[in-house]
Amino acid sequence: MKIYVTRKAHFAAAHRLYNPNFSEQKNNEIFGLCNNPNFHGHNYNLEVTVIGEPDPETGYVIDLKKLKEIVAKNVLNLVDHKNLNLEVEFLRGINPTAENICVAIWNQLRDKISNGSLYSIKLYESERNFIEYKGE
Repeated sequence: MKIYVTRKAHFAAAHRLYNPNFSEQKNNEIFGLCNNPNFHGHNYNLEVTVIGEPDPETGYVIDLKKLKEIVAKNVLNLVDHKNLNLEVEFLRGINPTAENICVAIWNQLRDKISNGSLYSIKLYESERNFIEYKGE
């Protein structure tokens, strides 16, 4: 029996979408307002899902308090109220699109889950726009 357990979290951060290999004109054409050289911000919502079988003694796939601590230590404490282009080591050299942020968060967490297995990362950049990554 496989069970999916999800922890929701929130963080606010600034970023700029920019490719240094593109001209300013091409960056503006592709990234539009997201290419603002002074950055812009989002209130991100994050969902981290773990899959596994419940422990017969506890009934947990993973203790949600433990999952909360793992996500806080390895992601939230590093990105909340930060400039993703300039201040976040695990995003260094990466154009911080929602897609790239989602994959980078997966990479931050994949080896940290000891009960169950990391199943997916879902990152909401806005109410209507989100990315989901399953480590494929």
